[in-house]
Amino acid sequence: MAEVKITKRADDYSRWYTDVIAAAELADYAPVKGCMIIRPNGYAIWEKMQQALDGMFKETGHQNAYFPMFIPENFLQKEAKHVEGFAPEVAVVTHAGGQKLEEPLIVRPTSETIIWNTYRNWIQSYRDLPLLLNQWANVVRWEMRTRLFLRTTEFLWQEGHTAHATYEEAEEETLRMLGVYKTFAQDYMALPVIEGRKTEREKFAGADHTYSIEAMMGDGKALQAGTSHHLGQNFAKAFDVTFQSQQGTREFVFATSWGLSTRMIGALIMAHGDDNGIVIPPKLATIQLAIVPIFRKPEERARVMEVANRIAASCKSAGIGVKVDERDQHSPGWKFNDWEKRGVPLRLEIGPKDLEKNQAVLARRDSGEKSFISQDGIAQTAVTTLAAIQNGLFEKALAFREKNSQEVDDYGKFGALLDAGGFLWSHWCTSDTCEERVKNETKATVRCIPTSRRAESGKCVVCGSPSPGRVIFARAY
Repeated sequence: MAEVKITKRADDYSRWYTDVIAAAELADYAPVKGCMIIRPNGYAIWEKMQQALDGMFKETGHQNAYFPMFIPENFLQKEAKHVEGFAPEVAVVTHAGGQKLEEPLIVRPTSETIIWNTYRNWIQSYRDLPLLLNQWANVVRWEMRTRLFLRTTEFLWQEGHTAHATYEEAEEETLRMLGVYKTFAQDYMALPVIEGRKTEREKFAGADHTYSIEAMMGDGKALQAGTSHHLGQNFAKAFDVTFQSQQGTREFVFATSWGLSTRMIGALIMAHGDDNGIVIPPKLATIQLAIVPIFRKPEERARVMEVANRIAASCKSAGIGVKVDERDQHSPGWKFNDWEKRGVPLRLEIGPKDLEKNQAVLARRDSGEKSFISQDGIAQTAVTTLAAIQNGLFEKALAFREKNSQEVDDYGKFGALLDAGGFLWSHWCTSDTCEERVKNETKATVRCIPTSRRAESGKCVVCGSPSPGRVIFARAY
């Protein structure tokens, strides 16, 4: 396969992004337009994400289940806002088995309808609540404009669907899972996020209200990194899901749903990547340390490989994902470049002269820094350095976000500031009219009403009417 030359971010950010994916062999284009093939390097990142999230879901009392990907068309019609929101993206199966189906089947864009049709049979009493399920699955949304990982016709995700006896319990669950997403983004992805509530215009179709975490990418645009929806009783009423309360009355249950998808791989690329390729946070790297043996003569090879394998064994014992690069057909320089493009956090170089001095060269992917280290205690050195890289990536991304965030009170400056990229914290009167005007005129949206915003009265940046506080406006992926 021909070597991919990576375009510089400053020259063409969009081309840089696709070049990085190709160079790191994360994904490829599928024969069906808008679909992608996730290659082993990309899927390994997704597996790490799955493992981290799945553990957190189970710690909060959730269990995994699986529901069919085909949904009877009439199910989608039962919740008006839901069908209205998803109709443009729905893929429909009309023929199967050589004949026309009596009722078309929807290829799931999300699973609320089929799950709530099932919950009707599973929930009878308050003793059946709460019902806390999660599903790892694929979904199909017929997107017109697609981009690898960020927006594809088919993508992988998890979707949680829970049922509760009261509004308050459902709200607690909605916020709890938003917190799980925030922890995952910041602790594993090294991605600082701002949590908040979506506007009525931007909320999930069929939800009472929606919360999200918003992240800033390397070009200053926003990316919605996870959403958690309080569905109220909308789906329970649409599918007649009731329970007998402790008082003996029949009540509709309250619902939540929440999801995070493979677009987070795109977020990882854009938040941490540089002109040399992807930079994978250590906690999401399957290979955290690549060992490159350097030798010229056969007798050197045997001695160097022996030490390299011994170091690898000690690192594995310390819980480090390690790989000894034994590819003899490539030069050391080629290997250095290859591991750099693949985003491996640490690289260890060791040759005959290093054996004599009981040393090795440790190279960091995040900073490019190289240092001589003793072969004694290499595993502990690697553990410490990986932790420093993980923390450093977060701090760097946080500093970038803060540098590219500003308070704006003059609507005349909106367009130019958005062209430069970043988050604009501005007052908004909460009207749909002003929100729509901003979107139409600048292509920016209210990313969220931040949970952490300070109480501050002011005037709407668009119309001048009273505003209860600042929200985040940004262009987004």
